[in-house]
Amino acid sequence: MFFAAPYASAGVSDHENHIPRYKTQVAVTVEKYKYTSREWKSIVRKSPDSFFRTDEAVRIAENVLDYQRVTGGWPKNIAIHEPLGDRRNEVLEAKKRRTDSTTDNDATILEMTYLARLYHQRPDERYKQAFMKAVDFLLDGQYDNGGWPQFWPENRGDYQTHITYNDNAMVQTLTVIRDLRDGKTPFDIITDKAIKKRLAKAFDKGVECILNTQIIVNGEPTVWCQQHDSKTLAPAKARAYELPSFCSAESASLVYMLMEIPNPDSRVKAAVNGAMKWFENHKLTGIKVVRFIDSEGKSDTKVVEDAGAEPIWARYYDLEEAEPMFCDRDGVPRRTLAEIGRERRGGYGWYSNSPAYLYPEYEKWKKKYNM
Repeated sequence: MFFAAPYASAGVSDHENHIPRYKTQVAVTVEKYKYTSREWKSIVRKSPDSFFRTDEAVRIAENVLDYQRVTGGWPKNIAIHEPLGDRRNEVLEAKKRRTDSTTDNDATILEMTYLARLYHQRPDERYKQAFMKAVDFLLDGQYDNGGWPQFWPENRGDYQTHITYNDNAMVQTLTVIRDLRDGKTPFDIITDKAIKKRLAKAFDKGVECILNTQIIVNGEPTVWCQQHDSKTLAPAKARAYELPSFCSAESASLVYMLMEIPNPDSRVKAAVNGAMKWFENHKLTGIKVVRFIDSEGKSDTKVVEDAGAEPIWARYYDLEEAEPMFCDRDGVPRRTLAEIGRERRGGYGWYSNSPAYLYPEYEKWKKKYNM
């Protein structure tokens, strides 16, 4: 389970729509395909097992294989299920690219999940070979410190080299690695002990990275930034409006992952307790986020008072005073959402309710470990 904010839109995260786990539901019918990257996610995660026995599933699988880069990974924001038609040669030519393979925005994780689910229903060796190449891609991309960049093995530099928690990229990567290690469906197709050992080591290094990047204030562990410098591990800037900060949504996912670790040691316990204390101290009450269409027909967002509103959290809090922070494309931090331009107000998720879903899990976790 993840607690991720919908970063393509403004407002507050919708918990049920942002749990990037395998869930069996009813797949969208072929006749109703809209060919969007969002729909591709739905096909991968919500299709029943029976779908993967169909000719349509096999057709899509050819696209998955065609889009896979020589690196073993895939690019992001692609509607992979869309028929290629005359574009197939163009897609095949792009396979040689080494700069756009990523786990950002669910890329690679989706394609691996699709291949794994398909292989269970149609054990074609090509699917397993492509899947194993993707496993190598994940393992080879890990830094010695346990983190992953946004793109690898090559990227354009700048923030793409940072350890990337943004959009839960690293959490999803570690979840797949853990499920591969443990043989959890649908990732129970690896039996090689040597690979399992590599997976176990990678997961442990990833947890160590999470613990080492947690922001410490006055000796107390708090939460995390969306990205951390790959060398110093300090909170780092990404895009102009994504400044070094305490970040609520990604931190919630990191805490949940730490709570899933069986028999946690004292350091993991301290990390979880410190983060939950920080969430409690920085929740925002008496307000709610409202999205609307302005007089020009454009999306906008405002914050209004509401005494009965559930607690929410700002997406960012500044590192000096831990106060909510908002930023436009000019890179200048501001204190309120109203102070930034309409384009960023309406086109970005500035608040999150993700930490709220941790509270009942945290109570069960504390009881389990007698805290």
